[in-house]
Amino acid sequence: MTERTMWRIPMLPREEWTDEAREVMAFWGEPNAWEEGSKTNIQNVVANHPKFGMAFSVWGKHFLTSNTLPMRQYELIILRIGWKLQSQYEWHNHVGYALQYGITLKEIEACKTGAGDPIWDDKPLDRLTLAAVDELMTTNDLSDDTWNALAQHFDKRQMMDFVFVIGHYVMLGWGLNAMRMPLEAHTDPIGWDLKTASDKTPGVTFKPGEVDDWADKRGYS
Repeated sequence: MTERTMWRIPMLPREEWTDEAREVMAFWGEPNAWEEGSKTNIQNVVANHPKFGMAFSVWGKHFLTSNTLPMRQYELIILRIGWKLQSQYEWHNHVGYALQYGITLKEIEACKTGAGDPIWDDKPLDRLTLAAVDELMTTNDLSDDTWNALAQHFDKRQMMDFVFVIGHYVMLGWGLNAMRMPLEAHTDPIGWDLKTASDKTPGVTFKPGEVDDWADKRGYS
């Protein structure tokens, strides 16, 4: 944990749990979430603002579970953003997802360097993906050369998802940082050195619905 880990907006207190708030906390289908709240901090925080929380959840679910990008490119995008924004919450969760989709720990480490790392020398699409993330975040645009290079690999729906995945996770990282949202208490946080706080090597984790106990395995235990 860092000095930024303090609740500016805490999880919604139980005495304020309306049906609308419970719908937000139960959005991802966790067992008993309606009665007990979510096991994920973010759902319990956005439940403070149920209309926002539900809209945010529906929007985010598209990117997490039904976007059209190859999952390798999707996870590389988020790892690069997580590092650039120093969003521990994004980094911790997406390291495990990336491992599930065949991205190695060495490649995850190289996401910190970005497109210039030599590990991408024989992976031109990976290099292009990381370069496009940096370009959009730095210039607020993609050049014709970058757009046309991406369009050789992706159709129009994938191009739309590519741009908005970047926007969504930058927005999410801003929100997590500004609200000082910590990782869940039951996690074994992954550091930027790709070791957990207890000095374990991170392992594969699963997204909502991929396995029944996905929410219990977010700590890489």
